[in-house]
Amino acid sequence: MSEFPQNERITMFYEAFRALDAEAMQAAYAPDAIFDDEAFALRGREEIGAMWRMLCTAVKEKGRSNWKLAFSDIDCDDEVGVAHWEAHYRFSATGRMVHNIIDAEFAFDKNGLITRHRDRFDFWRWSKQALGLPGILFGWTPLLRNNVCAQAAVNLAKFRSAKR
Repeated sequence: MSEFPQNERITMFYEAFRALDAEAMQAAYAPDAIFDDEAFALRGREEIGAMWRMLCTAVKEKGRSNWKLAFSDIDCDDEVGVAHWEAHYRFSATGRMVHNIIDAEFAFDKNGLITRHRDRFDFWRWSKQALGLPGILFGWTPLLRNNVCAQAAVNLAKFRSAKR
């Protein structure tokens, strides 16, 4: 058993996210962690932490008054865990409000650090909110999903090169 029970680690992770504390979020990951969701496929604590810093920075700069995060149903053992979370935010690329509903899966190392984190959400639902008409018309297609993933990767690379 790790110093922090995994339920507590995930609770602390989402409390840090609620507070937009990307550094605390990054500290929850093992050095060789893997993160995947509908927009990102990231490898390593540094890359994952950069994504959280980018997202937290965007909220702080463009929409803190609209930011709300709730989490529930955290259930972990020594090796794996799950959680449910919901975020309300202004999507910085379009200025549109989004209510994203996410189910997360985690795996942990012997020290209780996250080694694998997978967030799952309805991409079409998200794209309709975040992108408007293009999301409504094309959010169900692989083409739009691939374009969103490519743009997310470009945005993360630009953010990392800016050395924030």
